[in-house]
Amino acid sequence: MKARYKRFMWVAMGLAVVAVATTLVLRAFNSNLVFFFTPSEVAQKKAPQDRAFRMGGLVTAGSMKRNPDGLTVTFDVTDTAQTIPVTFTGILPDLFKEGKGVVAQGKIGQDGVFRATEVLAKHDENYMPPEAAEALKQAGSPIEGKMFAGQKEVVTQAAKGAKP
Repeated sequence: MKARYKRFMWVAMGLAVVAVATTLVLRAFNSNLVFFFTPSEVAQKKAPQDRAFRMGGLVTAGSMKRNPDGLTVTFDVTDTAQTIPVTFTGILPDLFKEGKGVVAQGKIGQDGVFRATEVLAKHDENYMPPEAAEALKQAGSPIEGKMFAGQKEVVTQAAKGAKP
């Protein structure tokens, strides 16, 4: 075999290895990519039906119910425009409360119930997950102006069942 063909073979093999490595990295990245959707977007069926995604908003006051098994919890997440029922089996974060911001990761079922595999709650009194805050803002909530100036007022009004 001539030296020229050997070089060509090594370059071709190098390119093939780089192509395979790039494909594997992109597939791993794509499978771990989790998008965020608001309850309004989920209600409009913009969220994927077969993939996990995150949904955030406020936990509707009075919607939280525990099943007799003690681990399964159902609650509603709202962006004040739409409300999506959520079910979660597991231990909720200590800061999870009705009327507070929450981000849940999971899949939406054919019945329209979001089955969460992970629930994230805010970490202090004045914090709301940015995605949830943006969801409330995009939903056109009349309390959106107060949301960023004073987080407590938003939560209080949402907990009282304020309508947009």
